[in-house]
Amino acid sequence: MSGRARLALCAAAATLMASSALLPLVDGPTWLLLSALLVAVQAGVGTAARRIPLSRSLTLLAQLLVTLVLLTLVFARAEALGGLLPGPQAFLRFGALFGQGADDVSHYAIPAPLTDGIRLLLVGGVLLVHLLVDTLAVSFRRAAPAGLPLLALYSVAAGLSDGAADWLWFLVAATGYLMLLLAEGRERLAQWGRVFGGTPRAGAPAGGVTAPARTGRRIGAVALGVALVVPLALPTLHGGLLGRAGSGVGAGNGRGGTISAVNPLVSLRDSLNVDDDRQVLSLRPSSGEVPDMYVRIVSLDDFDGTDWKPSQRRIAAVPGVFPAPAGLSDDVRRTTLRTVITAADWYAQDWLPMPYPPSGVRIDGNWRYEPVGMTLVGDHGQTTRGETYQVTSLDLRPTAKQLADAPKPPPALEREYTRVPSRLPDVVARTAEQVTSGARNHYEEAVRLQDWFSVDGGFRYDTEVQVGRGADAIANFLKKKEGFCVHFSFAMAAMARTLGIPARVAVGFAPGTPQGDGSVSVSLKDAHAWPELYFQGVGWTRFEPTPTRGTTPAYTQQDTPGSARPDQELPSRGASREPSAAATQGENCAAQDRSGACADPSAAVAAPGGGGGPSGGLWAALIVLGALALVGLPLSPMLWRTRVRARRLDGHSPDPAGRTLAAWRELTDSAWDHGVIPDHSLTPRGSAARIVRLGRLDTEAGAAVHRVAAALEEVLYAPAPRPAPDLAKDVRRVIAGLAAPVGRGTRLRALFAPRSARRMLWSAQDRWAALRARAAALRPVRGAA
Repeated sequence: MSGRARLALCAAAATLMASSALLPLVDGPTWLLLSALLVAVQAGVGTAARRIPLSRSLTLLAQLLVTLVLLTLVFARAEALGGLLPGPQAFLRFGALFGQGADDVSHYAIPAPLTDGIRLLLVGGVLLVHLLVDTLAVSFRRAAPAGLPLLALYSVAAGLSDGAADWLWFLVAATGYLMLLLAEGRERLAQWGRVFGGTPRAGAPAGGVTAPARTGRRIGAVALGVALVVPLALPTLHGGLLGRAGSGVGAGNGRGGTISAVNPLVSLRDSLNVDDDRQVLSLRPSSGEVPDMYVRIVSLDDFDGTDWKPSQRRIAAVPGVFPAPAGLSDDVRRTTLRTVITAADWYAQDWLPMPYPPSGVRIDGNWRYEPVGMTLVGDHGQTTRGETYQVTSLDLRPTAKQLADAPKPPPALEREYTRVPSRLPDVVARTAEQVTSGARNHYEEAVRLQDWFSVDGGFRYDTEVQVGRGADAIANFLKKKEGFCVHFSFAMAAMARTLGIPARVAVGFAPGTPQGDGSVSVSLKDAHAWPELYFQGVGWTRFEPTPTRGTTPAYTQQDTPGSARPDQELPSRGASREPSAAATQGENCAAQDRSGACADPSAAVAAPGGGGGPSGGLWAALIVLGALALVGLPLSPMLWRTRVRARRLDGHSPDPAGRTLAAWRELTDSAWDHGVIPDHSLTPRGSAARIVRLGRLDTEAGAAVHRVAAALEEVLYAPAPRPAPDLAKDVRRVIAGLAAPVGRGTRLRALFAPRSARRMLWSAQDRWAALRARAAALRPVRGAA
């Protein structure tokens, strides 16, 4: 392997080692495995271009083009020309993913879910950093400045992470950088002077600083500036819909501001597929009966053809009594409910879960009110963690006639909530017209859409299905007819809008499981999404298109006799709906969470097509390998020196001369570890005197050095050398003498970062060269055969 090929390999390894500091920020390591594969291809293209050889600019251009093709294959294959070449649609896809990723980073808690947007930011960032490192270290032979992109990459992780093990990731990143420096060769390494403990260059002024050392100081100053400035400019990873930490919203002093459009659909599929189902909320109605109560978190009303998300809204102070819901008339029958809700200690949610429509809430803390969605959102880091609050809400019971006779909605509301993007596939509107053909009003159209999804259309509920992302996701779902609540609610709301019915999507929890003490336990598996359609005189009305989930509203059943609806007693998960006298698993898990017995899963809802993580066995194996690498990599010099010392001094070699040479090498390496640089131009006797003088050895240790040196001279010059006894004991006495006069820092460095460990790298290079020589010698033989 040529010198440049070795540098390219070390540049790729250093980039990936620095990138590993980002692992704690997201959920799952699959992005790093993908990055390693793409970095390998990128490095291979650079190595091939330099072998041709191409100029530096053409090599960089080739790597850029290959990188763009790789990103297109991974993130925008459906929009690529011929499934390979990036075109205008692919760049639009990149822009959408980049915007989604920036938005997700700003609102999700650590560890954030691995959405497509975050995955693009991670993988694309790693490829960009590696391209800079490869260009500086390999093309321009400047490995030292190549540390700046690596430091910038590590600074991203340091600025966002709040973990206590950040120093371990720093050691991994620093080891990768040092490995890149060492790969430049022994001659390059020696020019760094005191930085690596070597002797100054000939002609350097006494006490002066060599040119590489001055360069290193400048690089260090710039690197320190990057490390301090970059984290300040980074978006935080706090908050999120069901994140573990909230960041608050709004601006200024907390008496005004806005809430931004965020994507609250975070890992709903994971919540529905968890093995250890945990209690999220405990509901206790004031009345004796336990209604089938949906708990709503937020409504998604901004539809761009790909995603549903909350619009940017103004927020205000929480009123004592909420205003009446939009469009609700006095003719609709209603019941006032008061519910005490307790959130789990681990459940930190920015949005306050409440039954809809709420008419009042009693809660302490920094909460703000969003009037359009009638939701409460935490301000300045306020979350639901461990909160207990009381919500007064309305249980509305409209009739089918009231919905069928609903007048036309206000023009402004109709324009906003029937807006459909131009890129929505035509099959969505065409299918909606076919399903609702013959309906006399919007109410009958809505009921037919609901029945088609839940009963008549042949759809199947499946949390593992993949329908992709982008504008074609809804069309793919309508074709495959498999999905879970996000797909059903998204599709029905989009189809309703094409029919002129104002629609949005609500996110929250389906009815939970009644308990023996009169409360209702709402768990992770109750996470749900459903469409809300607007009817003037009733307001925003819930529909349930997802089969076998939740409950079908009574007002949608009156005009559909004979429909084979699913059993309304079927719960939203496989557990019994009968009251349970025993504590639920979620309650036990919440109690055990303080001791770490239960994991802290990310809850909340994910957009269609989110990728799943690796299996439990693979994840455990990756954790073990990562832990071994974290512990073994920094300790590898110490472990190597310990093994070499034991082999040299074991005394079992049958060759007396070999034992003497091994003892002398161990003596000189131990002196090197303690700061006495070897001088191979001296005789053994001269080297011994130098070690005694520079090592400040006492009389006993000095005599031991001279005995080993005398044994070496006899081996080198005597015609029949005599065996020298107790050389191993003399070497150990010298090692103890070298450690006595030095400070604790020098002793620790000699133990954990011995200078003589460089021989490990030199030995590896020699073995590789020998292996290449053997391979080259075999080539003619293979040709002849």
